[in-house]
Amino acid sequence: MSRSTVVVWFRRDLRVDDHPALMAAVAEANAVGGQVTPVFVVEPDLAAAAGVNRCRFIAGCVDALDAELDGHLVLRTGPAAVAVPRLAAEVGARLVFVTSDHAPTGVRRDRAVELALAEAGRRLVAVGSPYAVAPGSVRTAAGRPFAVFTPFRRAWEAHGWPEPTGRPRSVRFRDAPSDVGTDALGGVGRGTSATVLPAAGPGPAAVLLERFLDDALDTYARDRDRPDRAGTSRLSPYLRFGCLHPRQVLAGLADRSAPTGPRACGPLGERGSGAAGFTTELAWREFYADVLAHHPRSAWEPVVAAGRYLRVDTGPEADRRFTAWSTGRTGFPLVDAGMRQLLAEGWVHNRVRMVAASLLVKDLHLDWRRGARWFLDHLFDGDVASNNHGWQWVAGTGTDAAPFHRVFNPVLQRARFDPDGTYVRRYVPEVDAFGYPEPIVDHAAERAEALARWAEARRAAAAEETERR
Repeated sequence: MSRSTVVVWFRRDLRVDDHPALMAAVAEANAVGGQVTPVFVVEPDLAAAAGVNRCRFIAGCVDALDAELDGHLVLRTGPAAVAVPRLAAEVGARLVFVTSDHAPTGVRRDRAVELALAEAGRRLVAVGSPYAVAPGSVRTAAGRPFAVFTPFRRAWEAHGWPEPTGRPRSVRFRDAPSDVGTDALGGVGRGTSATVLPAAGPGPAAVLLERFLDDALDTYARDRDRPDRAGTSRLSPYLRFGCLHPRQVLAGLADRSAPTGPRACGPLGERGSGAAGFTTELAWREFYADVLAHHPRSAWEPVVAAGRYLRVDTGPEADRRFTAWSTGRTGFPLVDAGMRQLLAEGWVHNRVRMVAASLLVKDLHLDWRRGARWFLDHLFDGDVASNNHGWQWVAGTGTDAAPFHRVFNPVLQRARFDPDGTYVRRYVPEVDAFGYPEPIVDHAAERAEALARWAEARRAAAAEETERR
């Protein structure tokens, strides 16, 4: 077995800049005068279970990565536990470098690959993380995982993060044949395909980041909740697939927030409301990843005990309501605009996501998991940790959950965050026409019903706890 070739397996890290696993692989190869074989594995089962827009966006990211690697990226198909060891055997590699994956599916996959490699005397080497602070890195004073966001954020900021690593130099590649093209990802996946997706890859991500820092950061705290304005970063898909590392974003925030003196890799709270606000959003993303890593079942099961007893509607009428919600026909213009945006673009403004989720769970009395699955089937930035824990936050059933009695009023939300109707008219042009449908439910009545059901669920959970004692 040769020591002169190493494999780099790309997954949620589809870039060359600031890539610790790639840097480590190049250093290992250069130390012995060796070569690097980069690979991306198309796993049909995972692709079929993902959203079609995610698969299309990933395909674009992989094409961009191949261009950055001067056409040396190897594409293989099949279960990773078969495809990766097979490639390592072909090129005679003893080591396969990866970025750690902390999601439950990724952990199981990596363990299977690790065992398959070990059987042939090879080793999987994990270097770095998709997050600024890897899940599991911060804990409470008692050594337990954080269950509440604010103390997590303080510990996360105090922990800090390293500077971006730069770009590897003097890479010598060892080529291997591909057995599939990125078109294998283009037509698979669940859900409806959006009309147009944004440009994929690190190049567009870098341009978007600079534009956000230059043009929108100063007004971020004011405009981030306004779907009628270009007040958000739109960086979520690039962070999701590693075209951009959060370290790079945090470094950019620090550059803009500290005009003099050395840049610190830590708290930005005192450096301006825009930087502080966006840092908090990144911290939420990493909090949810940390929660999922420690509690894998929280992806699809309520964290709060009462959530298991919350009565939800099923049957033909529930299905009719879900169809109205998912197609943007509820009669609540802000929700309808958001759901139509999701179908057309594979993306929705976060404020509108929350309002739409609240309507499904607390006005229509449907299971939050049904909505979370719909979002994952259509969002091209879909991420189980952020999406599903965000849904649980709205549903009042998750870690750091909002109180269940916080029920978004879709009429007031529209008046506050889309006061001129600019956003709604963009996706629901008929909203001002005579005959736009009345809301399918009475919000006040359904809010009262939701609170009654929650009280019922809390009593059932309390009785279970008493019985267990």
